[in-house]
Amino acid sequence: MFGKGMMEKLQAMQGQMEQIKQRLETIIVSGEAENGKIKVQINGNRKITDIHIDESLMQEDAEELQELLMIAVNRAISQADNVNNSEMQGAALGMMPNS
Repeated sequence: MFGKGMMEKLQAMQGQMEQIKQRLETIIVSGEAENGKIKVQINGNRKITDIHIDESLMQEDAEELQELLMIAVNRAISQADNVNNSEMQGAALGMMPNS
């Protein structure tokens, strides 16, 4: 069903995808809430790498703090999605014949 050439292409694609995943590990984006008092950093593979909560917010009630943290996390995930999608689209274009 698959010729030797097709298998080699599939293996090359797998290698490229692994390189992209490794590169995405090193790309860090962030999301903020409450004018930067809560900051969440996340890598291109959508893994949280750091969370910073300003001490002034420690006095807030837990419910408000949770809400602000969710806002910052969701903003960071959205940015990571954009980076991830961009990298994957670039790789897909590079794998197209005649590219």
